[in-house]
Amino acid sequence: MSKYATILTVLDKIRQEAPDAFKRYRPSEGKVDEINHARSRAFIHLFLKVKFGLLDFLEREKYITDDPQDGGVDGYFMDEEYKKVYFIQSKFRTTEKNFNVKEILFSELIQMDVDRMTDGKEIDEKDVPYNSKIKAMIKKIQQIPDSGRWNYEVIILANVSTQISPSQIKKLTGGFPGILYNHARVYKELLFPVIQGTYYNPGELRLSINLSNTSSQSAKVTYKVKTTKKECDITLVFVPTIEIAKAMYKYRNSILKFNPRSFLELTNNEVNKGIANSILALSTNEFALYNNGITVLSYGTDFNEKIGQKDKGQLIITQPQIINGGQTAYTLSRLYEENIVTNKQADIFENKEVLLKIITFHPEDQSMIGSNLDLIEAISKATNQQSVVNEADRRSNDQIQVQLQEFLFDKYGYFYERKRGEYADGIRAGYIQRSQVIDRELFLRMCKCCDKEPSAARRMSLDQLFEAQHFEKTLVDANRFEEYFFAYKCFDLIQQKKKSFSNDKTNKFGFQHYGNGLQFGMYAMVAACRLKFQNEGSLANVTSIVDSVIVKWLKFEEYALGQAHNSDYFRKYEDPMTGESRIDQNFNNYYKGKTLSTDLPAFFNQLQ
Repeated sequence: MSKYATILTVLDKIRQEAPDAFKRYRPSEGKVDEINHARSRAFIHLFLKVKFGLLDFLEREKYITDDPQDGGVDGYFMDEEYKKVYFIQSKFRTTEKNFNVKEILFSELIQMDVDRMTDGKEIDEKDVPYNSKIKAMIKKIQQIPDSGRWNYEVIILANVSTQISPSQIKKLTGGFPGILYNHARVYKELLFPVIQGTYYNPGELRLSINLSNTSSQSAKVTYKVKTTKKECDITLVFVPTIEIAKAMYKYRNSILKFNPRSFLELTNNEVNKGIANSILALSTNEFALYNNGITVLSYGTDFNEKIGQKDKGQLIITQPQIINGGQTAYTLSRLYEENIVTNKQADIFENKEVLLKIITFHPEDQSMIGSNLDLIEAISKATNQQSVVNEADRRSNDQIQVQLQEFLFDKYGYFYERKRGEYADGIRAGYIQRSQVIDRELFLRMCKCCDKEPSAARRMSLDQLFEAQHFEKTLVDANRFEEYFFAYKCFDLIQQKKKSFSNDKTNKFGFQHYGNGLQFGMYAMVAACRLKFQNEGSLANVTSIVDSVIVKWLKFEEYALGQAHNSDYFRKYEDPMTGESRIDQNFNNYYKGKTLSTDLPAFFNQLQ
């Protein structure tokens, strides 16, 4: 599926969030123009959701002004944290080619009356009143108490022509600075984050603290720590579980960037089931006893016990990142979504708290985050005692995997899962299918096939593949990403071929056509296909390449049987009853063995 097809799926899912009363978002099938207009409005919804964390459809809809007499402003947002008003103009292209390639000319962009609106004028230059939503926006701007501190910025969602000069942009926006989102930026900064759950990074996390249970003079404990790398502070405080649930519901994987995993679904993880059960099944606070707590990295931690409310305090965490306890936090957010947001059960979090351990680096260290990564990783490994962190998890934030993830999405629209569970939100929301996600373990086995090591690809365990001594010799060269993806596509086609025989009882695994290849030798087949890879253009011929290789597989196995160096796998003997010469065939071990990597090129190269 292309990136454009994926973004249409996302926009259609956003349209489905609209209540039945919003009929403009739910036109009948076949009404192409109306569907395109609905998607165009949903496109602005997507921007508001990703950039400003507006999760509720009705909350976002308040900021959509795209109607007659909108003065060229299709949407807006007032960001109180950063004191900025954003004005949005969107040009959604309804075909993949136009969305990706066709540029918007200056004549196609609508003059924006931002200057008039910020001056408080409710009519355009022709004395025609703006629509009701624009008028409501103008009133909100007029009511800003500290308006002198606020700035204005224009967002243009379109492939703006390179011929348009900065002065023309300013002319279009009434003299205000403009930020352009072309198709590439939309895919990278809107589409990928909403599927990965990494949108809307919080500058600050504000948590309400319950002080009624504290028996000491302070609800927190702070301890200064000197390490071999740098100095930091550790703060311990119990936080109401609903505060963590609400924060995680809003920020999702955005605050799990340094965590070795994303969320592991409840259905697949017993630890997360236990976390959920201790919230749902108990009305008392055993949760505080049973749970190991959550460890958060911060670049500033402020605690105020006097906020003018009885038994209430406030905790403010700057640039928060959960490095341990992500499963706890995400499970709480799922319970919040399923029970509180839906009004199913409002009291499940009452009187339940969780220990928060905040590791605070000094603010001046924020620009040197790279130098902190070793320490962060060491803390993560040392503190994680709940869901097992395997070798693949520990490698999840390696730079080569980050590069690979970006490459596969940018070029091919695939989602490489370097962290377990990082696309759970996108799959759960129906934005993407599981088939669009590339499993990291399988992909690394494809890399082994490209390195002419199909036996290792089949033989090695997950932990062995990702152990540093193997991983750092396998996935090291970004220039080979296309080659690796070619191998992945080959495997996918071979897998489909294998499935086609699943119901054939007389020819299980396609033995009559392909010998033992589909049962034991799929990685060997991929390695043989890799011999025909030349460059990026080979991807266009991947189907014919796979067919040309596997059709010769019976002959390849005949060749292997005849090689003297394979005697460990194919033992020749004489049948004592008949006197006939026979061969004891052990293709299972052959396809894991040391001679396979020699036989493949010897056989297939001689055919070229």
